Amino acid sequence: MIARSLRWRLLLAAAGAILLALALAWVFMTLLFERHLERRLEAEMTRDALGLVADLVFDAQGRLALERQPGDARMDKPAGGYYWQVSSPAGVLRSRSLWDSVLPVPPQVPTDGWRLQRRPGPFEQPAMVLERTLQFDSDRPAVVVQLAQDTAALSTARGEFGRELAVFLLLLWCVLTAAAWLQVSVGLRPLRRIPAGLEALERSADARLPPQSLQEVQPLVDSINALADARQKDLEQARRRASDLAHGLKTPLAALAAQSRRAREAGATEAADGMEQAISTIKLVVDGELARMRLARLRRSRGSADVGEVVERLASVIEHTEKGETLALGIDIAAGLRLPLEPEQLSEIMGALMENAARHAVRQIRVTAAPTATGVRAAVEDDGPGLPPARLHALQHDRGDLLDSSGYAGDGLGLLIVRDLVGSSQGRLQFATSTLGGLQVAIDWQAAGSRESNA
Repeated sequence: MIARSLRWRLLLAAAGAILLALALAWVFMTLLFERHLERRLEAEMTRDALGLVADLVFDAQGRLALERQPGDARMDKPAGGYYWQVSSPAGVLRSRSLWDSVLPVPPQVPTDGWRLQRRPGPFEQPAMVLERTLQFDSDRPAVVVQLAQDTAALSTARGEFGRELAVFLLLLWCVLTAAAWLQVSVGLRPLRRIPAGLEALERSADARLPPQSLQEVQPLVDSINALADARQKDLEQARRRASDLAHGLKTPLAALAAQSRRAREAGATEAADGMEQAISTIKLVVDGELARMRLARLRRSRGSADVGEVVERLASVIEHTEKGETLALGIDIAAGLRLPLEPEQLSEIMGALMENAARHAVRQIRVTAAPTATGVRAAVEDDGPGLPPARLHALQHDRGDLLDSSGYAGDGLGLLIVRDLVGSSQGRLQFATSTLGGLQVAIDWQAAGSRESNA
């Protein structure tokens, strides 16, 4: 899930980049702190070295002597960590802290300034060594003044600083990561509105995504709208071609019907029956395609149909047919029940089901509609011969079985159109055995809230 989430990718990338930046900051800040300590140490050692040089004197025999010992207690304690040494051809003076050790004198020691170096010190401890060659008088030999201080204190201070800095930077990383999460959430918020627009676009070919205030998101919206325009254009073109084809077939069908009548009048009854069956099948396809074209225009708008009013009107039409006059038509519809469909669309759906029930009923048809916990349920039942369970299962799951020419699916194209219309209106078609003994065709429409929660 994380690998497919843009939010997590951005958040992890930001957290990783921040962590890397803070790690580099820790390294460089530790080095800067260490450099600062070394500069402070150099300043202190230079000050002590100048004090030491000021106390150096030559006795009558030309030997070096120190008038006053430095005041740092570490220099009086053996292995105290702070050392001094003055080397000349006449001898070596050194601090008590050196005890029996000496500071090695490099071959070349600068004469124009103090030099600070890190190198091995007394008692096998790393040390910072400050040194310089001094010439007191032209008739006096040059001397090398050296001060050395253990770096243990520097290492301890650097370690403590590094640990405290690491804790601080870790807390800072947490704060910056939270800020990155907030930034990613705010940045991706405009994209959350796009799925709602796509859902509307899926429901209606005329819908489009609204303009966005962010210039980075607008190109995506424009591309989606351009794709929707192309899709609508292709659909309109396909519908026009199908409608033109359906209208174009009506004239040849009428001519074939006339030829069939002539064949029957001429005594070719069997041939006329075959032609009329083929003409009837083609006419069903043509009428069905024209119905689809007519209802495709209705799907673009979201009307509201009174279920009771539509069913009463359809029942009045069926009762005036030859078969309908012999049937008892029972209607049980909740008062004021409405569906978010155009009345013509609901008439196509319920009309096809009621006509199919009237065709196979013996004495009774029942039409019911009522609200349910998740929406609305409408059902059309008859007391006809019904269908076996295997056939009911096939009708429920096999689209091709609706086009079968036997049994209740004899008007399969009508049922196929009903299934398409029900599906486009977020409904579901159900086939079952009626309590009247025949077939029950029910439609479950989910309420808008239920559809959104299921999505």
